Amino acid sequence: MKITTVTDNITALQVQAYTIPTDYPESDGTLQWDHTTLVLVELQAQGRTGTGYTYANAATAAFIHSTLRPLLIGQHPQQTARLYESMCAAIRNEGNCGMARMALSAVDNALWDLKAQLLDMPLCRLLGQVRDEALLYGSGGFTSYPQQRLAAQLGAWAQQGFTAVKMKIGRDAAKDVQRVSTARHAIGDKLQLFVDANGAYTTRQSLAQIKKFSEYNISWFEEPVSSGNLEGLRFVREHTTEAINIAAGEYAYTPVDFLNMLQHQAVDVLQADVTRCGGITGFLKAAALCDTFEVPLSFHCAPAQHLHVALAVPRFYIGEYFHDHARIEQLLFDNVPLPENGALKPDLSVNGAGLIFKHRDAVQYKVS
Repeated sequence: MKITTVTDNITALQVQAYTIPTDYPESDGTLQWDHTTLVLVELQAQGRTGTGYTYANAATAAFIHSTLRPLLIGQHPQQTARLYESMCAAIRNEGNCGMARMALSAVDNALWDLKAQLLDMPLCRLLGQVRDEALLYGSGGFTSYPQQRLAAQLGAWAQQGFTAVKMKIGRDAAKDVQRVSTARHAIGDKLQLFVDANGAYTTRQSLAQIKKFSEYNISWFEEPVSSGNLEGLRFVREHTTEAINIAAGEYAYTPVDFLNMLQHQAVDVLQADVTRCGGITGFLKAAALCDTFEVPLSFHCAPAQHLHVALAVPRFYIGEYFHDHARIEQLLFDNVPLPENGALKPDLSVNGAGLIFKHRDAVQYKVS
């Protein structure tokens, strides 16, 4: 039996933010943006480096350095549950949500990557792999896109073998109907068409739009109303056709958030985001709740960060191949998995999550 020594412990935590401009102005039903910031965490122990990240304001990096880093230095990297609980306690006064929770998520993701590397196995195998690939839907179709760009993006995913695509709506209810029509014609009749309002509609507007969208066979309506409006989500869910899944959960930060959503019967598909909900540890807790309530689980954005944990949860249904994050991950990391026939597969010859940050290429995006 190996005796643990101080040399086995975490020796360094490095954190840095990188801001990358979008390739075109982007917007959804409630927000507009022209850049995205990735906050990278690298943990060192026993000659290995664990990598994790979140998409959050650059101030998140300073919070990780000042508040979470001291909790990890000198601790054993395989004590993931213990370190998770210590971080949860440390962020109590900042609110167990928002940037504080995103900071925790990035560190937890790095811890799990490091743990798998030290055990010389792919992360999905450590987590308990139950499937060989993660089904995806192509996601983009921003409300800022002109009709031609919308059709080209969604049509390209159709040609690449995706079985479902998602577009943003909610900026203009009347124009949304025409945009959904454009999307359906671009992808043909066989693909599933998902829409995401990011909470832009009222409950009655949502139902009115569903009637107008029915001609175009949408099968997923994400956040028709705000995800904080659980009664509203349930109202829409109970008054729409069985053919349309109501989805939400990307803004849930804690297990209690997910529990409230499920107890209210607010969704047909629960979403969780490993960069927000407490990292892989938090994602596994959301997955356990999905098991209990017998509800499918979908991951939100950050496809490369989600792949391994998605392969290890029984009720995983489909994940979001978000245009913004897929582009950034390929820009900043080596060994990023690429979709094949609308799904991601892991490289099982590589330990951990397999992602290697390209520091030299990323310098131009570094936030001072």
